[in-house]
Amino acid sequence: MKTGFRFNMSVLHTWAGLLLSGLLFAIFWTGTLSVFDKEIDRWMMPQTRINMDTAPKLSVDRDIVPLLNTLSEGATAWSIVLPSERKPFLALGYDTKESHIAKRNSFHPVTLEQLPASNTRGASRFIYPFHHNLTLRKGNIGAWLVGVASIGMLCLLVSGIVIHRRLFTDFFSFRVWRSFSRGNLDAHNLTGVVLLPFTLVITLSGLMIAHLIYFPKAPDAVYEQMHPQAAVHTQKTPAKEITRSRQKIDSKSKAPKAKEGAGNSPARRRFIGESQGRVTPKASGEFATITSIDPLITATEEELGHGAVYMVRVSNPTDAEGVIALRLSGDKSVAQNMDNRRFSVATGAELEHFESSSVTNVFNFLAGMHYVQFDHWPLRWFYFVAGLGGCVLIATGLLHWTQARNQKHDGTRFSISFMNVHNLSAVMGIIIATGAFLVANRLFNNSVQFAGVLVRDLEVYVFFSVWMCCLFHGVIRVLINKRSGYIKAWTEQCWAVAFIAIAAVLLNWLTTGDHIIKTLFTDAYWPVATIDLLLISSAALAIFAARKLSANLELNIGS
Repeated sequence: MKTGFRFNMSVLHTWAGLLLSGLLFAIFWTGTLSVFDKEIDRWMMPQTRINMDTAPKLSVDRDIVPLLNTLSEGATAWSIVLPSERKPFLALGYDTKESHIAKRNSFHPVTLEQLPASNTRGASRFIYPFHHNLTLRKGNIGAWLVGVASIGMLCLLVSGIVIHRRLFTDFFSFRVWRSFSRGNLDAHNLTGVVLLPFTLVITLSGLMIAHLIYFPKAPDAVYEQMHPQAAVHTQKTPAKEITRSRQKIDSKSKAPKAKEGAGNSPARRRFIGESQGRVTPKASGEFATITSIDPLITATEEELGHGAVYMVRVSNPTDAEGVIALRLSGDKSVAQNMDNRRFSVATGAELEHFESSSVTNVFNFLAGMHYVQFDHWPLRWFYFVAGLGGCVLIATGLLHWTQARNQKHDGTRFSISFMNVHNLSAVMGIIIATGAFLVANRLFNNSVQFAGVLVRDLEVYVFFSVWMCCLFHGVIRVLINKRSGYIKAWTEQCWAVAFIAIAAVLLNWLTTGDHIIKTLFTDAYWPVATIDLLLISSAALAIFAARKLSANLELNIGS
């Protein structure tokens, strides 16, 4: 019996891969698509396809403040997100005294007409959330599953390095034309070696930026040491009194609830406020007319560069103690920028600005490196290609395990048949489901409801239903023929990828008029053209794979 450290690492690599690779593929696939989430949004939300090259610069004082005064009488806060290349529309949000839930609307940056509501979640509100919580938000179950899978990925990477005897040699080996099993293993080794720094960093940073989910009590422990009396008071005070006191504690550093994680304790709220610079100043009750905002933006951009301000947040816009916060853009740096400049609503005088601490800047750099929202298109494409490489790494690892055993046992064992179905649904299932998500979006064409169901929900139902159908299709094919049924299933699902991808491109043309010739040449709009080109490339690759699999199936049947 084999023993030793390398053998144990090999066992760990095998079992971690078998147990977690399906989940890891889904995470890497949706993470890769999230690199271009804003561009997918433009494809799925035709009303937001606006060319910023012809849009004049908006004046906050002349164009936006009067609009907000009309829409949000009595609002306690305004938020103005200025148009940008990747989000080419004006986004306005405002709170009211009647509701703490902010109303948010989008407006055309030239005509200032309100854009029709986007009755879709798009990529930014479905594909991206799926990447980090699998849309299982209750109790953060999805985020914990992603965390477990991420730790498993780190184990796979480290154990893969240990068991890899020819790390340098395989860097130059890719014998794709010799045989499927040889080419598959070479692809697995090559992507594992070449993308090792990327996969390590992207996995580790994903774990680190979710620290408040995995360690929700960390802020309480830190602030208990810094403010022990306040911590004791919080622990011993009855729940009703805590609720009242939370509205008074540290109002200057009060922050909204985090989207993820446990309920906010005073320490957690203070931590978020201090790290992100969000403030809600107390109103004085004394009326004041809001000062001119344009000069404040101009002065800030003269100091920090054109486009440095991406968001204007006004707290208590008609109060003498109101605050204007100019949030600074992070497009020009890897790190997420939490800094903001603050001014008095009444006088425009500079108040104490917020600048992130050194520790927070380290976290912001890790978060920015993971989220890749900065304006650097070559690096964005590198992330996309590397993400696809990570998907190839995971898929080829799964196929390597099943291919060897299919040849040895003809796929007759239950464990092998199970993994054949698992691999098919884990890899092809989510790819086909993503295509179906896009097709459903264009078929419903921004309708509000269909058959009594909200379209934004129906698109998600289509995604999961098609994914489940791919699973059932694999089960049926393997049950009919355990020896070669899985090959036929892979072939048919490759054809399905090609059909759905071409259907999505055609439906985009039919429902919006934005065909590939128009978006590339006559009226260039790269976000939509890029998505169409990627869909066409996916169809071509799927057809090539389907033909190769058909030829392999004929050889198997002939033998």
